[in-house]
Amino acid sequence: MTVPPGQQPPAAMVVPAFFVKQRITLMVNRYEVLAANPDGTEGQLLALAEQKRMKLKEEVVFYADEAKSRRVFSFKARQRLDVSAEHDVLDEYGNPLGMFSKQFGASLLRSTRNLSAPGVDAVGRERRPVIAILRRVWDLIPYVGDVWVPFVFHFDFVDTRTGAAVLVSERQKTIRDRYSVTVPDPRLDFRVAASMAVALDALQSR
Repeated sequence: MTVPPGQQPPAAMVVPAFFVKQRITLMVNRYEVLAANPDGTEGQLLALAEQKRMKLKEEVVFYADEAKSRRVFSFKARQRLDVSAEHDVLDEYGNPLGMFSKQFGASLLRSTRNLSAPGVDAVGRERRPVIAILRRVWDLIPYVGDVWVPFVFHFDFVDTRTGAAVLVSERQKTIRDRYSVTVPDPRLDFRVAASMAVALDALQSR
């Protein structure tokens, strides 16, 4: 029996709000995924993500703690150096949890990504088209596009069938990349949501 849209049971792991903070090191980009306390402050570490640079096939691994004692989930590109590469989100045993991909044509002017998970099919876009265009102009300026981008941009993911909000990522006004993420849709597993939130930063220039 087909379950009506919006009536699927909650995901196995639901976190309605969290933060993503970037830490830059020499050969690895690290991201802290932190719980959001009821008062809006940062809570405990939920996962630590690592993205190794200079890899032909993109992969980001999420660990349970700072010591990287346990690999808990990851996302990995299906193709090498593909402008619209599809990425699979995998649990700690390599089982698929969901996937996301880039709409290359639409992203030329406004970054657009597809997001899929059990019971969820969503599309996400930069919230403000004018900021999206300004960011692209900034990237074309010699010796400027590679430094800090002075634009605060947000992404809104909505259900392709109902238009309801699925995931919202809002960049904060800080020098180091920091994002506030909310997940209004309880069908979206935290591991998929966290992967998408980190990918919005880690893969933004791809």
